[in-house]
Amino acid sequence: MSRSAVMLRFGRPNIDGWPVCAGSGREIVDQAMRSAVNRVELAELSDADEETSSPEEGRVPVWLTQVPYALVLSALAAGIVIVAAAYFKRGPAIIAGALLLAAAFRAFLPHDWVGMLAVRRRWVDLVTLITMAVLLIVLAWVAPQLSS
Repeated sequence: MSRSAVMLRFGRPNIDGWPVCAGSGREIVDQAMRSAVNRVELAELSDADEETSSPEEGRVPVWLTQVPYALVLSALAAGIVIVAAAYFKRGPAIIAGALLLAAAFRAFLPHDWVGMLAVRRRWVDLVTLITMAVLLIVLAWVAPQLSS
């Protein structure tokens, strides 16, 4: 099929296979600049709307979404400190409790409230956290007590 047949078949005027632009290069650049300015103005307006919105609209403050994560991290840190103090039964049990706390937060809190605890889909996070907690409880149960 020849090039002219392709042009007639698809109904697009082509010059050497390239589509013809409507207008000069300067007009296209001006239109692109206006479009970019409009996008920036819209983004600024949406940012201004977010800043002026009241917390009563159902939005959760950013710092509050990280409270469950901070609680889980502090419990994990406490468990690690207890393991470092050579309490190999209590430490993993506390870490398992922190993982179960994370699973409870992930299961019962809405997506906007869990912060960085939401890593994957909810069911994947729950299965992972509960499995690791059960394994740590088993480890704490079978580990010998080394401290007196």
